[in-house]
Amino acid sequence: MIEILALPAFDDNYIWLLRADGCAAVVDPGDAAPVLQHLAHSGDRLCAILATHHHGDHVGGIGELLARETVPVFGPAAENIAGVSHALAGGERISVPGIDVEFEVLAVPGHTRGHLAYYGPSLAGTGALFCGDTLFGAGCGRLFEGTAAQMQASLARLAVLPAPTLVYCAHEYTQSNLRFAAAVEPDSIAVQKRVDQVAAARAAHRPTVPTRIDVELETNPFLRWDVPAVRKAAAARLGHAPADAVETFTAIREWKNRF
Repeated sequence: MIEILALPAFDDNYIWLLRADGCAAVVDPGDAAPVLQHLAHSGDRLCAILATHHHGDHVGGIGELLARETVPVFGPAAENIAGVSHALAGGERISVPGIDVEFEVLAVPGHTRGHLAYYGPSLAGTGALFCGDTLFGAGCGRLFEGTAAQMQASLARLAVLPAPTLVYCAHEYTQSNLRFAAAVEPDSIAVQKRVDQVAAARAAHRPTVPTRIDVELETNPFLRWDVPAVRKAAAARLGHAPADAVETFTAIREWKNRF
């Protein structure tokens, strides 16, 4: 059985660690220290590293980890990440050494040019998605290198995964994102219910992720470009009805940038 653990890092990052039979694989180790602490306390051996994109808070610990253990490092071919031994473009299937899990590699550009996500259909009984900074609880990543059209297409790719799929995003942003979701859809009962649930979780110092695809489809404005209330909110920003899903998404993303 594969256990998935959240290793908190920096102010609001999560490094995701998958462990089974004494082996551990880590996703987006921006800081080596939490990983090394886990290995020291658990007795697990590092067996693989997966990177979603090149930002330092996701890859900054790779060098130190490799200095202690030579392991395969999976990451985007389109980005310059030191230590990557298995460069991926999306569309591949990979097996993680030491852990009985296979990932489908998804190209999800937008936040960065070569951003990847790793989808394990057999994980956690429901399927699990490790999506870095593409999809967040009630939000999505900023467009640093890609276009709005790319990000909207990437999110659409994730939105069609099975509804119960657990979404392991890389930051604890859900509470602040929900404040924006409530501004976009002030009459949404589902959003308000989630606001209350997340507030209770954070008050108890519990993480709000993983989330689920179906929860995001119901409450995340960045996946709801076809919903009348979201299109209406976009129209209010644009001064005209959005022509399509991309224009709706773009208007909502630009609003969030200034929210």
